Amino acid sequence: MTRPTLTLIGGGLVGALLAQQLARRGFAVEVFEKLPDPRRAGFSGGRSINLALAERGLHALRSAGLAEDVLARAVMMRGRMVHTRDGRSALQRYGIDDSEVIWSVSRGALNMLLLDAAEAAGACFHFGQALLAADLARGRIRLTDAQGAERDTEAAVLIGADGAGSALRAVMNAHAPLGERVEGLGHGYKELEIPPASAFTADVLRNTGGRDRFAVEPNALHIWPRGGYMCIALPNTEGSFTVTLFLPAQGPHPSFATLPDGRAAEAFFRDDFPDLHPLIPDLVADYDAHPVGTLATLYLDRWHLDGRALLVGDAAHAIVPFHGQGMNCGFEDTVALADLLAEAPDDMADAFAEFQRIRQPNANAIARMALENYVEMRDSVADPRYLARRELGARLAERAPEHFMARYRMVTFTHLPYAYALERGRAQDTLLDQLLGGGTDAAQVDLDAAAAALRATLPPLPTTHG
Repeated sequence: MTRPTLTLIGGGLVGALLAQQLARRGFAVEVFEKLPDPRRAGFSGGRSINLALAERGLHALRSAGLAEDVLARAVMMRGRMVHTRDGRSALQRYGIDDSEVIWSVSRGALNMLLLDAAEAAGACFHFGQALLAADLARGRIRLTDAQGAERDTEAAVLIGADGAGSALRAVMNAHAPLGERVEGLGHGYKELEIPPASAFTADVLRNTGGRDRFAVEPNALHIWPRGGYMCIALPNTEGSFTVTLFLPAQGPHPSFATLPDGRAAEAFFRDDFPDLHPLIPDLVADYDAHPVGTLATLYLDRWHLDGRALLVGDAAHAIVPFHGQGMNCGFEDTVALADLLAEAPDDMADAFAEFQRIRQPNANAIARMALENYVEMRDSVADPRYLARRELGARLAERAPEHFMARYRMVTFTHLPYAYALERGRAQDTLLDQLLGGGTDAAQVDLDAAAAALRATLPPLPTTHG
């Protein structure tokens, strides 16, 4: 039986990688992307929250033969560099050593690399083509270009990788309700920039500990936690940092409602981020030039309509960015789906149903953990109780590694299902709280007794983490 052509809507990160994965497995793949080809027109996605590449995403890239090329264009981040109000800073490692790090990657450069790889594998891309409508019963779609010209084409099997604002999701939902729920965070973000070190005087760099071409420590994700809000900064290969300010959208100061323009923002930064303020020379212009981005979580009851249409990545399960797992989760989707379709190429309905069964609980779990991580990043990283629990957890991981692994490590450096990491993390946190009692000094806990309690309370971790 001849395999049907798979029609992908969306040629961004997840769409391009999925196209490559499917083409390598012998499928004919057509991709329709509403934006122009970024390799010719320039990347037009705008500045966005930097992408953090972790093990799940790397695993997908390895399976596609692309990991080395991507890492050559990335900057390693060992952990969180936490900057307190009084100007002190300290690194909180993500993992046990440099074998457990995450990578800051450029969305535009990564997208272009994935497009090249997908075309090399045989996928066919059509740029400047937006989905306008679909007749799912007849297997046809209608597309429109930038000039408004419309055309119809066959599309018996549709896969939507067109992001949180998915056009295919809207079409599917109109055909049969998907149970869509969008939960706004009530917070937004603005993006700013720390330029390379060459833009600063020696005195500024001396005060920040900057070196080489970077104004501050390059191999870290920098956080300025302030309780209900924060700034973060991620490194770029050319020496700059993308800075993101997260604030409540409305409400009392500080919020985006009380900071209407760059001048107000500059005064705010001078007071609340005095060590960061000198590093953003174009703060006023950047603030005024960039709109407030929205943050929300998308939930769907249904990801597919039998074997005719399926949603993947952000089109199915968009999350807030605070665990750095949106891209990684989407990339993990591509491997799972490509494997399922390769195993049952003649039964799309069963493959799509199995994909949702496997991936939906994990997508829901990382959505919850991403929301929890926002509170951790903006507040808990400077909280004595959090630091004590973190220290005790690290000691237990050394003493009983078969029974304890921090939730962040499970999410970021293993392939353990997100749902497992969520539940195991909760159980571990409960035990750590019991061991600490009301204290904030991990050194006061009897480590032998703690390890014995851990082994008696929780089963061993799965033996295969990767």
